[in-house]
Amino acid sequence: DVCPKPVFAFHHANFPQYVMDVLMDQHFTEPTPIQCQGFPLALSGRDMVGIAQTGSGKTLAYLLPAIVHINHQPYLERGDGPICLVLAPTRELAQQVQQVADDYGKCSRLKSTCIYGGAPKGPQIRDLERGVEICIATPGRLIDFLESGKTNLRRCTYLVLDEADRMLDMGFEPQIRKIVDQIRPDRQTLMWSATWPKEVRQLAEDFLRDYTQINVGNLELSANHNILQIVDVCMESEKDHKLIQLMEEIMAEKENKTIIFVETKRRCDDLTRRMRRDGWPAMCIHGDKSQPERDWVLNEFRSGKAPILIATDVASRGLGLYR
Repeated sequence: DVCPKPVFAFHHANFPQYVMDVLMDQHFTEPTPIQCQGFPLALSGRDMVGIAQTGSGKTLAYLLPAIVHINHQPYLERGDGPICLVLAPTRELAQQVQQVADDYGKCSRLKSTCIYGGAPKGPQIRDLERGVEICIATPGRLIDFLESGKTNLRRCTYLVLDEADRMLDMGFEPQIRKIVDQIRPDRQTLMWSATWPKEVRQLAEDFLRDYTQINVGNLELSANHNILQIVDVCMESEKDHKLIQLMEEIMAEKENKTIIFVETKRRCDDLTRRMRRDGWPAMCIHGDKSQPERDWVLNEFRSGKAPILIATDVASRGLGLYR
C-alpha cells in the first residue's frame, strides 16, 4: 500500500465544511508537521503510530479525523457505548483532550465525556448513560465502569492510545490490554508516544495492523528540545540554598513562571510549606490532591497568580503549559 501524501494546508485534507468552519473560528492557519502527515493517514482509515514531542499538535491530529469517522457511522442508540475511545495516562491530559473534543465536536453535535479516577462517579455515569460518541478515559476508571456494566465498547471503531509510553511507565499495560481485548478487531487504532522504546513497539505490534509510523524529530527524544538544560551536581544539604538562589534570579525576570519537580509527595508538601513560609508564591500538585484542588492550582499557575508550581511527575507532561 502506498502511504497517503502529506497535506500542507487544512483545505488539502478534504475535511468536511463543518470541520473547516471550526478551524477558521479558532484562527488556525496551517497544520503542524505531525498533522500534515497524520491527517491523511487517519482519514484513510489506517492504523498508525505517531512519535512526536509534547506540544506538537497531536490531539487535533487524531480528534479531527475521529469526528469525520464518527459522522460516517450509524447514530448511537440507547445502551450504545462510545464510537471513539481515547485512553490517556492522567486526569489532566484526559481533561485537556476533552476540552478540544468539546470545542470541535460541537460543529456536528457530537457529545464527549471524560472518565477518570479521583472524581465522583455519578456525573460520569450519567454522561455515559445519555450516550456519548467520544469518551476520553484513564484506564483504571474505565475498567471499573466496563466491569460494572456502566458502559461497553461494542460500538468502538476508533481507538486512540495517547502518550502510550507514559501509560506503560505508570504500569497501565495490564489495564490497556484488558480494555483493548473488549474492542472489535475491525477498529482503527492510532497510537501516540513521545518516545519509541521496545515496550511501546511491542504494544504497537500487538494492537495495530499494517500500521504506518510517523516520526517528527529524533526517536530518542523524550522531551521538548527547545529547553536549555543545566545540571548542577551538589550535596543534598546544599540543594535548598541553591534552589532559593536560583529562584531569586528567576523572580527578577519578567517571564518568571517556574515548575520545581520533586521525587515524592511528602517532599512536595514540605518544600511548598517552607517556601510559602518564607514568602514565595508557591503552590503544589501531586497525586493525593483532589481533582478540584489540582484544577484550581493549575489555573492559579497559568494565570500567574502563583508563579511557582512544585510538583511530582503527575505534572511532567501534557498540561498545556507553554510558557
